[in-house]
Amino acid sequence: MQAQKTPIFVRTYDFMQWLFERTTGFPKSRRHTLTNRLESALLDFQRAIALANRRRGPARVRSLDEADGLLDGSRFLVRFATDLGYLSGRQYEFAAEKLAEIGRLLGAWRKVTLQQR
Repeated sequence: MQAQKTPIFVRTYDFMQWLFERTTGFPKSRRHTLTNRLESALLDFQRAIALANRRRGPARVRSLDEADGLLDGSRFLVRFATDLGYLSGRQYEFAAEKLAEIGRLLGAWRKVTLQQR
């Protein structure tokens, strides 16, 4: 699988680019906490799916499970940023939609991987 062209990698990259542009507007007092954690969670998610792409069998499932946990953490952090007023309601809706789409792609990948075992 050529990772850079598959839907989950493309959607993740595009979402990260969109969100990172938004986090530059977060207050400086939150740069080393919320902003860093949110950006790190997404970068770690991207790393986990890249590793999953290189692995097979149970190792791939573990990487996909790790990615799922990181995606959940990203959802929480986006919601928290919205509750603090750093993202607008429309931005939250967009982010939630993109995260849900990425989650569906991840779930489908995991399901196919489990069926191949």
